[in-house]
Amino acid sequence: MLELYQFELSQYSEKVRLILDYKGLDYRKIEVTPGIGQVELFRLTGQRQVPVLKDGIRYIADSTEIAKYLDSEYPDRPLLPANSKQQGLTLLIEEWADESIGAKSRKALFSAISQNQTLRKSLLPTTTPDILKSFVQGVPSELLQIMGVGVGYTPDVIKSALADLKQDLEALTLLLADSPYLTGDEPTLADFAVAGLSMLLKFPDGPYLDLPVSLRGQGVPLFAENPAYEPFFSWRDRLYAQFRKPLISSTLPTTPSAPTSIQIE
Repeated sequence: MLELYQFELSQYSEKVRLILDYKGLDYRKIEVTPGIGQVELFRLTGQRQVPVLKDGIRYIADSTEIAKYLDSEYPDRPLLPANSKQQGLTLLIEEWADESIGAKSRKALFSAISQNQTLRKSLLPTTTPDILKSFVQGVPSELLQIMGVGVGYTPDVIKSALADLKQDLEALTLLLADSPYLTGDEPTLADFAVAGLSMLLKFPDGPYLDLPVSLRGQGVPLFAENPAYEPFFSWRDRLYAQFRKPLISSTLPTTPSAPTSIQIE
């Protein structure tokens, strides 16, 4: 069975999970603990960042490289269209989505959790002790904003990211106005990249992620609650309903759907 080293909240991991489900491939999720788990991942693969796919004795890092590998080794339900113009457009959209939606949505979510105590608490793992949940919920917004500045999330950076994301969603809505998918009548890598990478703006409205049920359909209020972007998120949720496998159980770590914690030797 394929193994996916991942973070459940990683949009790039979600992009790969969508692709694996679309291709009908069984896989086991291995949840990498930030920090110490990444050290072990580096020992195994020479790569600290997720996602990393293991196929037999091969390790493939980076969501784009994983997509290319899967299309080469498991060609059923191809990710790239045969038409050269559509193929070029698919690759352009995928690259743009990685660099724009992927990077900027993390800034948008940070801004939202800085201001929304309930959302901040809901994003904690379900196993988090109640006392720690209460502590995190009670952290002043001003302190979180100062911490954000420390990692480069200044007010100007966040403002710019939010403006860019508005334009991104407007453009995507226009592209989908008279087409079922971004580059034509069949789903491609472009669709799965955009759908997976938009996860942090608004979580899918269904049992696809090992996260609290209360988070389904929730996200960054500026986008998740704005009717102007409802057509885009409705399209994305239809894509999930078509191709994403729902969780079997979040309590059975050996199932293909539920993440398994990485073991540290």
